[in-house]
Amino acid sequence: MALPDVLAPSLRVVFCGTAAGTKSAQKHAYYAGPGNRFWHVLHQTQMTTRELEPHEYLSLLDYGIGLTDVCKTTAGMDSEIPIGAFDPAGLKLKVAELKPCAIAFNGKTAARVALGLKHDAPIDCGLQPDLLAGAAVWVLSSTSGAASGYWDVQPWQTLANSLPALAN
Repeated sequence: MALPDVLAPSLRVVFCGTAAGTKSAQKHAYYAGPGNRFWHVLHQTQMTTRELEPHEYLSLLDYGIGLTDVCKTTAGMDSEIPIGAFDPAGLKLKVAELKPCAIAFNGKTAARVALGLKHDAPIDCGLQPDLLAGAAVWVLSSTSGAASGYWDVQPWQTLANSLPALAN
């Protein structure tokens, strides 16, 4: 059910969601649900040179971008994922081993789970004060269509502006 990690050493940023959505799992492609802004915002903020399609997710490595989720064993909406399915320790090991410049959480739920915070702990979007296994930590507005009422592109743009230039 889970999507494979898209990871490599020394990426500019790794985006981390909570878990693959139902539609993404069905289509075997990250952020494939209707109304999801992920692919649009990557292009809008100039992290990619064109708007990629969900099935092109492996192309993100060409841009120094990786993908993973805190839960790799099941799919669905955040509220449907059992607490025991999350693996924040596994995520931390991946980050420590691969040493990306930044880890960016696509939504506050993913960030809270990965950072070991309570489900209702306050957390602001933007750059966080602490590192995760040596990587800068960003919390971003969720690109999910289900979270459209909370959408704010600004944290995404600030992240994009902070990333190191892509090596040719």
